[in-house]
Amino acid sequence: MRIVMVEIIKDDITTLKVDAIVNAANHTLLGGGGVDGAIHRAAGPRLRAECAMVGGCPTGSAKLTEGYDLPARFVVHAVGPVWRGGDEGEDELLASCYRKAMQLAEEHRIDSIAFSCISTGAYGFPFERACGIALSEIFRALDEGSRVKQVYCVCFSDDDFEIYDRILSTFGQ
Repeated sequence: MRIVMVEIIKDDITTLKVDAIVNAANHTLLGGGGVDGAIHRAAGPRLRAECAMVGGCPTGSAKLTEGYDLPARFVVHAVGPVWRGGDEGEDELLASCYRKAMQLAEEHRIDSIAFSCISTGAYGFPFERACGIALSEIFRALDEGSRVKQVYCVCFSDDDFEIYDRILSTFGQ
């Protein structure tokens, strides 16, 4: 039986030495505020140049680039939905981001991946709801045989960490 660790951490995602970090990106992939801007600043101008060549990404999907000046080899840019009350497919679009990120990890032989909290900042997705969706999709991919050996869900605040950690405990890991 393969052991996979899913861990909730409070840290700066731009400093993590993992194979890939997952950026909560906007559809242009050209940087923005919050974690997206921090990742672009830490990675340097070559990341923006590659993202400009990629041509954007639709909501609910993800694309992979090099990590450039980051400790991570790759950046997975996942475009989550803006919260509009929950009746416009937001849950499925968010789930799709996590599925696509895990698919990219599989395709690129990524062993360790760190997820930012997609759509929970400026996009207003309810944090607790987003955590449940994230963990459900991560565990689904792992149960289906993903090669990923280490998954980090990276939180910025103590409150977010406590919520995420509490939800993780319901998954029986």
